Amino acid sequence: MSTTTKPHKFNVDLIDSFEKIPVQIFDSTEDGSLFVAREIASLIKEKQAKNLPCVLGLATGATPIRLYAHLVNLHKTEGLSFKNVITFNLDEYYPIERDAFQSYWSYMHRHLFDHVDIPKENIHLPNGELSKEEARKACETYEQLIENAGGIDLQILGIGSNGHIGFNEPGSSIYSKTRLVSLDNTTRINNAYEFQNISEVPRMAITMGISTILKAKKIILMAWGSKASIVAKSVEGQVTEQIPASILQQHNNCTFVLDHNAAAELTRIKSPWLTGEVEWTPKVIKRAVVNMALKLNKPVLSLTTHDYNENGLSDLLVEKGDAYDINLQVYYMLRDSITGWPGGKPNVHIPGHPERSTPYPKTCLIFSPHPDDDIISMGGTFMRLHDQGHDVHVGYQASGNIAVTDEFVTRFLDFAVGFEDLFGIDKKKTEAILSEAKRFLATKKKNEIDTQEIRAIKGLIRRCEARATCRYVGIGDSNAHFMNLPFYETGTIEKNPYSEKDIEITIDLLQKLKPHQVYCAGDLADPHGTHKVCLDIVLESLKRIKASGEKWIEDCWLWLYKGAWQEWDITEIEMAIPMSPDQVMKKRYGIFIHQSQKDMVPFQGSDSREFWQRAEDRNATTAHLYASLGLTQYAAMEAFVRMHY
Repeated sequence: MSTTTKPHKFNVDLIDSFEKIPVQIFDSTEDGSLFVAREIASLIKEKQAKNLPCVLGLATGATPIRLYAHLVNLHKTEGLSFKNVITFNLDEYYPIERDAFQSYWSYMHRHLFDHVDIPKENIHLPNGELSKEEARKACETYEQLIENAGGIDLQILGIGSNGHIGFNEPGSSIYSKTRLVSLDNTTRINNAYEFQNISEVPRMAITMGISTILKAKKIILMAWGSKASIVAKSVEGQVTEQIPASILQQHNNCTFVLDHNAAAELTRIKSPWLTGEVEWTPKVIKRAVVNMALKLNKPVLSLTTHDYNENGLSDLLVEKGDAYDINLQVYYMLRDSITGWPGGKPNVHIPGHPERSTPYPKTCLIFSPHPDDDIISMGGTFMRLHDQGHDVHVGYQASGNIAVTDEFVTRFLDFAVGFEDLFGIDKKKTEAILSEAKRFLATKKKNEIDTQEIRAIKGLIRRCEARATCRYVGIGDSNAHFMNLPFYETGTIEKNPYSEKDIEITIDLLQKLKPHQVYCAGDLADPHGTHKVCLDIVLESLKRIKASGEKWIEDCWLWLYKGAWQEWDITEIEMAIPMSPDQVMKKRYGIFIHQSQKDMVPFQGSDSREFWQRAEDRNATTAHLYASLGLTQYAAMEAFVRMHY
């Protein structure tokens, strides 16, 4: 009797084969933050069950804010206790006063420690108030305290745009311990959003060393938004001290927790055809072919079968056939995204056009997170929509008051126009307010929060600039809507989560206008997060209106533009609006109207150029990319992606 054994079929999943560190990708920062919060809560409870302390290494900055909010919520709603928790923070600015708003001591108490039941004696942070000699000794003590606590059970990390972890800048030794370090200028620029300007950012810091971090039993690194490039280098590249986060490849229990934006440059996301089988949708084909053309510096129509085979796209040839036919398909997709009619060309049916020709004219609502995002990010499109007869409105979502310097305010304190309407008061009271404003600014302490009156003055300055921009474009004051969303009005860089009031204000404006087109900032690289909150508010408002059964919402299309910090990847662009040299100059002069944001830009992120320079370079680069792919060469282009909600 014989038996036949069927061969085993092995399904090898190669999706993460390029990744040298385990990666978990979530739909949103909220989901990722909640996942990490649950991991921490589980560890705390596990240690409690064994009557053991839980030693956590904690990070600061924008990345873990929602993590701490979730931990506080778990404490309040599920009774998660922190009585057995011992914490050691990664770093602290040096020198800095403990009670300064920007200190990490203040940050941790503001976001976590003041809201949970952790014993004060269990909280450890580097001290930024010591002399240098005292600080060096304190660093040695810090290392000993960690060792005495039994070592760190779970270390939470963020990642800098240059790959730093903690404040271990590129070049930091793998053997480094807690110490005083000099901050890289890139880090200082990136962290300037926490301060009024770059000059106020400390030049030094105290940080745990890479060796200290690697001793943690488990590490979770969180990254959101615009960190995609450095995340990919850290996860998929070679281990090098020039990218400190890459050294985490040598840890035996480290996980990167990312949102889709931060994961965008990973091979499994950017080039999924290299990691196994892929569904060749039109979007995937476009991405594969365009990236290959850019890599080879060839127009799309010049790509050959050899090019496809040599660049990992032989499967695409098998699936779709001849290279020439695929080239044509991608070329037409690129060509059809270019239009001089952002509102649709009236009375003409153009197959493949990104916008509808009807109805005409359209009601268009541009949501501008700050009072200058409309002109900076889509000024050419803004003007073209108006010039082509559409009813264009702008919803200025936030006042933008914290982005006005004290020095700029002092130039206008004698300018009282608008105060009567703003405060509902007579001339004598106006003079009293001006006098008090001058006194406050003259005696204002470093890191002191502005009074409501000063914030109102700064908001008025930006409102006047926004109105002037609308007039410059050609729309009247009635089409400029100053929403002053409450989430923004904290007087500090950190904003509140959005509330029902923010949603209510937004829904009211949408219901009033019933627009056919809505434009929103989809730029998550905004260094202090306002753009993302503003986008979330609009999306929630649109979804609620849709759920209510309103008929007009079915014909309302949502277009996303990028802000001052980034542009869409050319493979994502669905509508590209070309600009002539004259239109580029007209947009520049429109940006110049925002004088409070010129010359010295507060909270500018990692790019020290003025906004008009960034915008022109970004728009010119987009036009150049289209030309390099074989399309018409324009002076500049503004780009948009349609979002379905």
